[in-house]
Amino acid sequence: MGNADTKLNFRKAVVQLTSKSQPIDAADEGFWDQFWSESVTNVQDVFALVPGAEIRALREESPNNLATLVYKAVEKLVKIVDSSCRTQREQQTALNCARLLTRLLPHMLEEPEWHGFFWSQLPASGENESIPLAQSLINAICDLLFCPDFTVVSTKRVGPERAEELSSLDSCEYIWAGGVGFARSPPRTAQHEAARAELLRLLLTCFSETIYKPANQAAAHHNKWIAYLTSPENRHALPLFTSLLNTVCSYDPVGLGLPYNHLLFADTLEPLVEVALQVLIVTLDHDTSNVVNEDSDERLPDNLFINYLSRIHRDEDFQFALRGVTRLLNNPLQQTYLPNSNKKVALHQELLVLFWKMCDYNKKFMYYVLKSSDVLEVLVPILYHLNDSRADQSRVGLMHIGVFILLLLSGERNFGVRLNKPYTATVPMDIPVFTGTHADLLVVVFHKIITTGHQRLQPLFDCLLTILVNVSPYLKTLSMVSSSKLLHLLEAFSTPWFLFSRPHHHHLVFFLLEMFNNMIQYQFDGNSNLVYTIIRKRSVFHSLANLPHEHAAIARSLAAAKARGSTAGHKALPRTRSAESVSEAAMEGSRPAQPAEPGTLNATLPDTPAIATMTERESAHPPLTRRSGGDGEDAHTTKESPCESEAGAGEGDGEWRPTGEWVSSWRTRLPLQTIMRLLQVLVPQVEKICIDKGLTDESEILRFLQHGTLVGLLPVPHPILIRKYQANAGTAAWFRTYMWGVIYIRNVDPPIWYDTDVKLFEIQRV
Repeated sequence: MGNADTKLNFRKAVVQLTSKSQPIDAADEGFWDQFWSESVTNVQDVFALVPGAEIRALREESPNNLATLVYKAVEKLVKIVDSSCRTQREQQTALNCARLLTRLLPHMLEEPEWHGFFWSQLPASGENESIPLAQSLINAICDLLFCPDFTVVSTKRVGPERAEELSSLDSCEYIWAGGVGFARSPPRTAQHEAARAELLRLLLTCFSETIYKPANQAAAHHNKWIAYLTSPENRHALPLFTSLLNTVCSYDPVGLGLPYNHLLFADTLEPLVEVALQVLIVTLDHDTSNVVNEDSDERLPDNLFINYLSRIHRDEDFQFALRGVTRLLNNPLQQTYLPNSNKKVALHQELLVLFWKMCDYNKKFMYYVLKSSDVLEVLVPILYHLNDSRADQSRVGLMHIGVFILLLLSGERNFGVRLNKPYTATVPMDIPVFTGTHADLLVVVFHKIITTGHQRLQPLFDCLLTILVNVSPYLKTLSMVSSSKLLHLLEAFSTPWFLFSRPHHHHLVFFLLEMFNNMIQYQFDGNSNLVYTIIRKRSVFHSLANLPHEHAAIARSLAAAKARGSTAGHKALPRTRSAESVSEAAMEGSRPAQPAEPGTLNATLPDTPAIATMTERESAHPPLTRRSGGDGEDAHTTKESPCESEAGAGEGDGEWRPTGEWVSSWRTRLPLQTIMRLLQVLVPQVEKICIDKGLTDESEILRFLQHGTLVGLLPVPHPILIRKYQANAGTAAWFRTYMWGVIYIRNVDPPIWYDTDVKLFEIQRV
């Protein structure tokens, strides 16, 4: 009963505060202390006892009282730091202040008029120096995150009177976990982990000012909270960065691997890892290099977190970070003989953002990842999530980040080379069974996404095919299954009505032809399955070469599609016969990709940036070999440029319509010469063998193709062109919105931002 009484007292104080229209005296300590007394012992109670509607009413009707409450809570935290937070009572008070501020801040940040409140100079106590409230708060949180016997294990003392002063303590000696830049692994204490998690949650709440800015303002918005935490003014910047990174990368949810372990013991580490990871990616998203302060026209100090991340260079540190990320990425995929016997963590979205940031800010890390087949430990979980999420509209964001990471990696030759490693299925996936390499897995999953994925994935098709083009010159051998999938995509993309239904659909055909050309010119010897499939499907190439481009023929194609009842309004991918005629067995133990459960929360996202803005084309050869491409044109014009031929023609109604001139403008540039030459040489030979030997068995033909050669018969090999990812404003904005959407939806206990006026994205129910 005692607990209920104390909650009642807390609730009475809240009611008293919200019902008084007169300002309450800041010096009335007895009144303000009720808000952080021991009466409330967890953050859930604070959220229940301080309803959002009452915070808003307080903000509108008694802003003075709200300001005083926040000021007093921060002042209390500062005083606790000054006395070094030694007693249990002070520690409880500190947590209660943090909980209350976590509850109040979103309702203040949602109102632009309150942003200045945190950065205004406050009356100084005693000395005449005064710092803004926000800085006092961040300083106090950081001091408390390295407080012996509260958030870290004390190393120094005997007895309370010998304790270290928090203000002079060297937090580099108290980094939370071993790993990068810190060899020792301090002993774990559940209570310390829980306290860190609550303080980090408050930091995350401070940083969330960004979500109350519309997307067009968020890009240029300078988040002073993050800037201050990651600036040289914060003496804890390095140990805090290292603690966050090491906490995430040293976490092993399975631990000793005892089955059902996680059902017997509460894991206090997982909530800490989750919020540490979220704080880390949010701080790394705030790049202040070359940014000028809008208030003073001075250059902003560098973000030290980005600086430290970019300077990691030792192989053992790279290995530690990569191991940590891949361990957690692969955790949900692990199969055990006992159902639910292993702990599964759901951190993959934040981990992918972290991995992206690490590759983006530290190129040496990316090259380290690509140096060995460790990169496949990142590839397989990404492909698993892509395949599993393809029908679920609430996971469109996850699909995008997975594809963006593969696009980034595919710009490097080593990625293509690594894909040749044989793939042994350890994870049941809803894809056709095949025997082959990781390249086959990539092709089969991409085919599945394109042909059976959610409608909202169409903007990703260009990206998916760019990845395949980038790796194609290095793929030594494709299986029959994946060769058939690629030809099926060409067949589907090159049907006239699909080509003519949108101004950019023909790019997809250019990408696929470029991929086939790369493999024929550079990897002919090992790719007899692909060559055989091209010969079998030669009619697709002949149809492309003879594509109708007269106005009447174009109109007939579109009318025929309409008559067939293409309900998706000319957008959907045509289902061709070859796709339907092959009934394929999916892998054993897999389940089909499911749509989202009704009612699932989903954060909206900006449009997918166009592939032309995301990539720049580079020759994979030294500049000397940029000779004329054998296809009769300079190599740099052979490749379809996405900006060139979208002119088409418009009618008076503003709707785009294809014209004969538009089709002719790109039809003549289809890079078909290499494939036509291959067909011209090989088809008669294959037909002769079949007639002479009465062959109907494809293995004999494959054997012939394996030993065949086209040396000297094909056009001069064209230079390999790679489309490398380039940092751009569109992708940066996309990542920011995606990251905050994930953080909003994942923080449900307590629901920090629920029911506040978020502007960066909309929250929808599926």
